[in-house]
Amino acid sequence: MPLPQRCDVLIRGARVVSVHTGQTRRAEVMISGARIRALASPGTVVESPEVIDGTGLLVAPGYIDAHMHIESSLLTPAEFARITLPRGTTTVLADPHEIVNVVGPDGMSWMMEQGRTTAQTMLWAAPSCVPALDGFETSGARLTVADIADLLSRDGVRTLGEVMDYRGVVSGDPRTMEIVRAARRLGVRLDGHCPNLSGDDLNEYLWAGIDSDHTKNRTAVAVEKAGLGMVLMLQEKSLSAELVSALQRLPVLPEFCLVTDDIAADSIMDRGHLDHIARLALEAGMAPLTVLRSLSLHPARRLGLDDRGAVAPGRRADLVLLRNLTDFTPVAVVCGGRLVRRQEGAATLNPFGASVNLSALTGPDPVWRVELPDGEHVFRSIQVNAEDTYTVPGTVTLPVRDGVVRWEGRTALMAVYERHRRSGRHAMVPVTGFELGTGAVATSYAHDSHNVTVVGTDARLMRSAANWVIGAHGGICVARGGREPVRLPLPVAGVMSDRPAEEVADGVRRVREALHAWGWRHRNVLMSVATLTLPVSPQIKLTDRGLVRVTDRSWEPAVVSAAPGAAGP
Repeated sequence: MPLPQRCDVLIRGARVVSVHTGQTRRAEVMISGARIRALASPGTVVESPEVIDGTGLLVAPGYIDAHMHIESSLLTPAEFARITLPRGTTTVLADPHEIVNVVGPDGMSWMMEQGRTTAQTMLWAAPSCVPALDGFETSGARLTVADIADLLSRDGVRTLGEVMDYRGVVSGDPRTMEIVRAARRLGVRLDGHCPNLSGDDLNEYLWAGIDSDHTKNRTAVAVEKAGLGMVLMLQEKSLSAELVSALQRLPVLPEFCLVTDDIAADSIMDRGHLDHIARLALEAGMAPLTVLRSLSLHPARRLGLDDRGAVAPGRRADLVLLRNLTDFTPVAVVCGGRLVRRQEGAATLNPFGASVNLSALTGPDPVWRVELPDGEHVFRSIQVNAEDTYTVPGTVTLPVRDGVVRWEGRTALMAVYERHRRSGRHAMVPVTGFELGTGAVATSYAHDSHNVTVVGTDARLMRSAANWVIGAHGGICVARGGREPVRLPLPVAGVMSDRPAEEVADGVRRVREALHAWGWRHRNVLMSVATLTLPVSPQIKLTDRGLVRVTDRSWEPAVVSAAPGAAGP
């Protein structure tokens, strides 16, 4: 039967890349409706109302992000799609556990409704850990097994979201295992989060049915996981030359995916989305065709999307036109059979604009009160680093007078204030690792419970920054001595902006610049601050309930010991 002589869209004169064989060949790409009708021989006479000139370009499958969080862009779904679709990201699997931790299942329903208005395919994961570590923090919601089963049954939900309480899985925590078993009964994929989990513990995690991991691992552990069939999802912080070399030396190259996980609006606008991750993979030594397969075919297989991930007849016409396979930023993008055209941004109606239920700090707050005698005491600190979100326990010796720790002028202090239930609960800890000037940062975007978190070297500036965040019902504020505060409103549940991406990106840039100028010099400064409260991210974190020893799933004492010569009561 001869090919039809008409189609809706025709890409003429390009070369088509096969992700199956690595070959390229000239072909006329015929698109009917949302699907590829045929790859016709060069010069075939085809009539089409829309012809795209692909001369000198490569046609490749659109990019699929198999693990990400839209809220981390600080944008609503529509704005996120508007700036990432022209970058080639035609499909995402989004885990909305940030907003669900604040407002519960209604947050996921709203995200899904917003996602249906976009040309980009938005698929969803049902959050598995709300809260991230049950019993160790206060979130705005606590999903039951029935809640999660309901979310998993919804159209467009493909996976159980990352099971972050990996210690709960290994130890057989009843609630965690009930959630995992419910997902297995429903036949969905189970996504993992288990940094450097190895040996017998890794065996237990895999036995539970969780078979992917997007966290940063030591190279040997990453290879161990790949060898056991775990799908590695490599994000920016994981893409080292050492790891890429180790994977490419294996007798069989594993089917890993390139993912974004958490990328803020300014990074997307300035550097790109999955196209940026592809660039980093190339710089780390990954072969171009491996990069392409890891952006398309591998994530399609992971998510069970047999209708995309390759350029072939019958597949969905999600396509990128590239100059070559060393530049993954597209010249043009076709999504669902339609050429993507750039659009202007717009504000979004916000149904979650009053979610910070916390009274303003008053008087001398933050005051760190302890039940200790006067004298010098050794306190546990959270020690940060400039590269990733891994924190280690440190110590700081501080004086106590009349039950109050005298920390100003000696250390930076972190305070977490519960914002959901008006409990008045808060906790404090010193933060070490950076030489900070006089200043403070306050944020309601603080993984994953998003309680109001403040870090500073000056109590007055900490109070001022926190009170702005509270009054704005969400946002980030950086206050530095003698300078105008830098403020970024995040009124959508305290984790997203309702403004166009360009405005948000400009605000994020200014926050980054202010934090760097203050001395918080981290390669991803927003995530560095926002994950100080994430009690499933090794090794030590602070919640509104206290210090958490992540690897042991236990409480860390705030006081190490009394220093030699401490005065009595």
